[in-house]
Amino acid sequence: MLADRRVHILFDLDGTVTDSFVAIRVTVEQTLLDLGADPTPDDHLRGLVGAPLAEVFRHVLGPSRLDLVDAAVARYRVLFDEIGMPHVGLFPGMAGVLDDLRSRGHVMKLVTARGAPSARLIVEQLGLGRYFEQIYAPDRTHQNYDKADFVGLAITDAGAAPRTTVMVGDRADDVRAGRAHGAFTIGVEWGNGSRAELEAAGAHAVVQRVEDLAPQVESLCAV
Repeated sequence: MLADRRVHILFDLDGTVTDSFVAIRVTVEQTLLDLGADPTPDDHLRGLVGAPLAEVFRHVLGPSRLDLVDAAVARYRVLFDEIGMPHVGLFPGMAGVLDDLRSRGHVMKLVTARGAPSARLIVEQLGLGRYFEQIYAPDRTHQNYDKADFVGLAITDAGAAPRTTVMVGDRADDVRAGRAHGAFTIGVEWGNGSRAELEAAGAHAVVQRVEDLAPQVESLCAV
């Protein structure tokens, strides 16, 4: 345990705290069906989770259907609250880890590519508000954005030193966003990315099990 030293922990949401791939898949499928577009394979979609929604649909729809991207984003946002939310849950053991980190006095915030209204709904429905002080996420006017900007804002708002900050996520973009501001980065293997992806992005550590997360956070920031 750290002596008189709080760690500022920035968590990605989808694929890190919440298991939401099924929710995303069923919502994307219904969106494409409503727009008369072809479905996309699960392995293709999984590789896109964590990217801005407009980017996801640009890849899913393909170059010949880019005219549908804005309509797809709007339709997805409506549908997710209706048919996706029932499929969202915490990864097994995550509540215990969050309780442990909170009890040690660490500060936790969410930094997510998910739209802010949807992220707030997930936090409310899963009772996560007691863990996370704030949510940093794009509002509905954002189409293209850089996750690193939200990481930087979270660090600035906290007045935190980068070396007492850890970004935790399941995709390369989480690692890149944290490293862009000098934060430590931890990749997690239970989400949508692979160890190879996370290591190639430069993660300071990669953990395989949820229960390994809290010790790794404190180990990185102990020096």
